[in-house]
Amino acid sequence: MNTFSHFKLPSAVEQALAAIDFVTPTPIQLQSIPAALQGKDIVGSAQTGTGKTGAFCIPTLARLLANPAEAALVLVPTRELAIQVDAFWRDLTRALPELRSALVIGGAAMKAQLRALSRKPRFIVATPGRLVDHLSRRTVNLTSTRVLVLDEADRMLDMGFAPQLAEIMKYLPHERQTLLFTATWAPELDRLARRYLRDAVRISAGPTSQPALEITQELVNTTGPKKNETLLDELNRRSGSILVFARTKSRTDRVARYLSGYGVAVNRLHGGRTQGQRNSALSAFRNGQVRVLVATDIAARGIDIAEITHVVNYDLPQCSDDYVHRIGRTGRAGRKGNAVSLLTPEDRSQWREISRLLEKSGSPVPGERKRNYG
Repeated sequence: MNTFSHFKLPSAVEQALAAIDFVTPTPIQLQSIPAALQGKDIVGSAQTGTGKTGAFCIPTLARLLANPAEAALVLVPTRELAIQVDAFWRDLTRALPELRSALVIGGAAMKAQLRALSRKPRFIVATPGRLVDHLSRRTVNLTSTRVLVLDEADRMLDMGFAPQLAEIMKYLPHERQTLLFTATWAPELDRLARRYLRDAVRISAGPTSQPALEITQELVNTTGPKKNETLLDELNRRSGSILVFARTKSRTDRVARYLSGYGVAVNRLHGGRTQGQRNSALSAFRNGQVRVLVATDIAARGIDIAEITHVVNYDLPQCSDDYVHRIGRTGRAGRKGNAVSLLTPEDRSQWREISRLLEKSGSPVPGERKRNYG
């Protein structure tokens, strides 16, 4: 069996991994870590939930320990993903206070970020928009950054962050190591890699745009007027923590109110809530204080909670690839998971697109289950 000792990491890194019970590397980590330790640029693609955060944090820690004058920058598309990466780094460096981090995200207090940046952190996790704000204010200095990570690069492009990425690159040293990770692939990513990476090693751990094999998929027929009732029935049929995806902020609020009215312990997560409210909702969901979290696609890439047992698509996603990312919130780290999608007659066209994506990737397409309205 492969273990992290296989990489011959510095003893401080091995101790840090042991402290957080990291023993067996995932396939993306097995392939990425040796190349990253050699200083190579990497384009890494793997399904969501397969350990990409460890694939770049572990070799980055080894490099920063060996080079005390260097720093690292991780760019991610969403606040939730930034918080997740920062939390992993903090766990990893619990016994290494000299490798402090700073979290630079929108929606959070600027004063706290200024305080963190003034301490000259060696590891910055940022969303592009807020980092550009700090660069324009000259409150962050990237001249010592020798490792750049573009995590969920496909999502950053989907969200229109290409101009911000181009601006940030102006402040980074030309001599650096760049690690790009993605869960799906598109021609735009090829152009991004050619522009910002040099002689990159291409690594693929399993097919992208494909749900993990541990996820059982279901499709339930319903109608618009019966959709809330169908959702409630599906929740009552299931145990464990459940993540429900809705299309818009207002629908997220309405669905959460409906479920709460029937005694369901529920919270909600979307871009219209403050960062404090979003953190509180995630914390309550993670700790089991609420069983159901209703969210927009903001949660499709930014939640890493291994105990999510079910994902429900109350609304189908507009983008077919987002279906893979949504249901990838369950069945993480080798666990079993279940995903159910509610299908109305109006959703038929979009479901055909999703089905074609699943067929193309060799994934099973779930059959339709009729609902008994009684």
